[in-house]
Amino acid sequence: MDYIVKELSKKNIPFYRLNTEDLPKYKIVFGIADINDWTISLKEKEISGFEVKAAYFRRPEIPQVMPSSLNLSDAEYIQNEWLSVLKNLYWRLDKKWLNSPTSIFLSEDKAKQLVIAKEIGFKIPNTYITNDYYSAVKLQVEKGIIAKPLKHALLSGTKEKVIFTSRLKPLKAKDSAAISMAPIIFQNEINKKFDVRVTVVADKVFAVGIWSQVTKETTVDWRKGSKTDLKHSVINLPTDVESMCYKLLKELDLKFGAIDFICDGEDNFWFLEINPNGQFAWIENKTDLPISETIVNELVKISQGE
Repeated sequence: MDYIVKELSKKNIPFYRLNTEDLPKYKIVFGIADINDWTISLKEKEISGFEVKAAYFRRPEIPQVMPSSLNLSDAEYIQNEWLSVLKNLYWRLDKKWLNSPTSIFLSEDKAKQLVIAKEIGFKIPNTYITNDYYSAVKLQVEKGIIAKPLKHALLSGTKEKVIFTSRLKPLKAKDSAAISMAPIIFQNEINKKFDVRVTVVADKVFAVGIWSQVTKETTVDWRKGSKTDLKHSVINLPTDVESMCYKLLKELDLKFGAIDFICDGEDNFWFLEINPNGQFAWIENKTDLPISETIVNELVKISQGE
């Protein structure tokens, strides 16, 4: 979000940044005369629905209810009331979003992404999303398999742990009980030449190759391990793949999407997933691609009714 704020400031575009975790500190007035009939204010700073022409949604936090005098039940009640206000605010901004919260939420379904991507024409690794041992075993008949989470990749606690995409040893019957606990994405492993991150903003595509095969620890998942200086290079997508990227965003009702691919040794691009609210700052830092500027330019177009 800081990158967007920096770009807005550079262009002298007025903006209002609302950190949703701080919402209980604000005074809100929501009327019903019009969808824009609302104000949010903190001290002398106030924003009205009639002033907002475009909106950008970036990883909001849950409103934090702080008073220590509240018991757990009261705090939960108050937090839920603020969540209801936030939900209504999202609706009131419906036609003004770059990506609406509703579209983001519905697009985060990885199973849905894979089905739509397959229909569009992307190459997809053979895949099962399952907690059934025998279904997973079917994938390892011809080649190796990898596994990755369907949704949450972070195990919280005193020792936080990230679940990376992992290459599996041949599955055996003793693995059945563990597999049955929760659905997992199982896929045949594609031999990589490099990883690809494609950031799409409206009618602009920014494609970057991530040279993940230079070290053993980043071979399967380039985010894994201590290697933070992997080579990133701007690449050109095949015309058909670029066209399918635009089509995927249209199908998911998005104007922004961060799409992950694998490029194999024969220069085929294999679709993995799309993040409708994905990171882009590190790509901008490593390549100087104007992603933030393009996002802001698109917000300006939205504000002008384009």
